[in-house]
Amino acid sequence: MSLSIGIVGLPNVGKSTLFNALTKAQNAESANYAFCTIEPNKAVVPVPDPRLQILADLVRPQRVQHSTVDFVDIAGLVAGASRGEGLGNKFLATIRETRAILHVVRCFDDDDVIHVANSVDPLRDIEIIETELLLADIQILQARIGRMEKLLKGDKTLGPKLEAARRLLDHLDGGEPAATFGEPSRALDELLAELRLITAKQIIYCANVDEEGVAEDNEHVRRVRALATDRGAEFVKISAKMEEDLVGLEDDEYQEFLESYGIAESGLDQIVRTGFGCLGLISYFTAGVKEVRSWTIHDGDKAPRAAAAIHTDFERGFIRAEVIGYDSFVEHGSEAKCRAAGALRVEGREYVVRDGDVVHFLFNV
Repeated sequence: MSLSIGIVGLPNVGKSTLFNALTKAQNAESANYAFCTIEPNKAVVPVPDPRLQILADLVRPQRVQHSTVDFVDIAGLVAGASRGEGLGNKFLATIRETRAILHVVRCFDDDDVIHVANSVDPLRDIEIIETELLLADIQILQARIGRMEKLLKGDKTLGPKLEAARRLLDHLDGGEPAATFGEPSRALDELLAELRLITAKQIIYCANVDEEGVAEDNEHVRRVRALATDRGAEFVKISAKMEEDLVGLEDDEYQEFLESYGIAESGLDQIVRTGFGCLGLISYFTAGVKEVRSWTIHDGDKAPRAAAAIHTDFERGFIRAEVIGYDSFVEHGSEAKCRAAGALRVEGREYVVRDGDVVHFLFNV
């Protein structure tokens, strides 16, 4: 399972700079002018997890494979994007395919860095972007309603879905995102799965600050943090430019630099951890001489479903799972020693896989 995060925001708020920092590669052009990003930038980024390297040091495999996050950076959106203004509207279909939205907001004052509105006001900027995303969803929903109305005479089973779509449209027309529509039903679930409405996705507000704003929140950051708290949304603060400048440093130097600014974890760690949390994702491990690997599943997945992350045949032919807790594996140092110490458990189909479990699946197809 891959976690995909779409990066949105006004032009020139630091999206591409953040993309470079997150991917640790200068493969997204960034510059001090609007619409620098023309084509959507995509990258597959390994999820940093120190537990994976600790397991690798014990097992000494031929290779180590991290879970991954897909980051998608599109051109900045502007007021009127839903009507074709600017460039970002062309790539909203790309964002619809992601599982979460990282909304980057400029939270620093600098006369040398232009702003499309010629002033820094993060709440105004957030409203502009969210209005355009809402209008884009309204257009998609209106088109779907129009098609269903034409097909209804020949297919009466569309009735519940059409009614759910109309109620959802009223909700969106009232200025509310799809995520706050509180009328769950099977018809609505099917509709949302088909349309992949942007405003139905989890939002992570990302306050992009300068170096001075890293250690202590400025007024811009406090306003965005308060908004996120008020909406029950996730929030991260990052200095995209500072982290971009760190690209290429050795791990020790990198960590030392972060600590000098009072930062406990990198921007990538913050965003991935927050993304995992808001989407209810966890990781389990497989550990053998050929490969030590991390697998991403939903928190609460039972063993057969978790096995499907490796291959669908594992779920279909699931027999049992041999499970060692991460702490136990590290304590004893190997699978063989865990077996000898009675730390390896045999679990069946109803076992709920836990974050950090080291698992070996037995199956037959």
